[in-house]
Amino acid sequence: MFGRNKTLNEQQAETVTRPEREGAKNRPTPKRREQEAARKRPLVVTDRKAARQADRLKRRESSAKMREAMLTGDDRHLPARDKGPERRFIRDYVDARWNLGEFMLPVMLVVLALSFIRLPWAQLSVFVLVYGLLLVAVGDAILMWRRLKKRLAAKFGADGVPKGGAMYAVMRAFQMRRSRMPRPLVKRGEYPA
Repeated sequence: MFGRNKTLNEQQAETVTRPEREGAKNRPTPKRREQEAARKRPLVVTDRKAARQADRLKRRESSAKMREAMLTGDDRHLPARDKGPERRFIRDYVDARWNLGEFMLPVMLVVLALSFIRLPWAQLSVFVLVYGLLLVAVGDAILMWRRLKKRLAAKFGADGVPKGGAMYAVMRAFQMRRSRMPRPLVKRGEYPA
């Protein structure tokens, strides 16, 4: 603290006399003010246009990585709602089974076509198809979640059932298989172990 500053010759002499050790830092510890000066950045960037372009480029890259992860199932770049082994297990279980909810959209197209026919039998069939399929699909989703919850508890423990897992599984079951994201990675019948 009260010592004199070393001259350049003395500093060079010290580095020459000390041999370099493997695994060691082999340089003096930088002063605090030097480290703080190296870390300083302005709070508001002076070139806002360049900062906006850099931010846009970062977002575009992360979006491309996320899109690629949605297609390949890479867990590192998936969105937060799809990350984790529990969510992966739910996706694989739902994708491995036939779900009645995934047939809702095609049936609704038939119902839409039948609703334009003004005959009594057509109106009755529309009513039965819509409400019947809806009730059966909801019942199927409830049974699916009960079975899935038991499997999750067996594999990941009692606290292995993720919060919101039921809605995640049901919403995936009600989507047509081709339109599911992340893409299904298992074939039908290949239930996760």
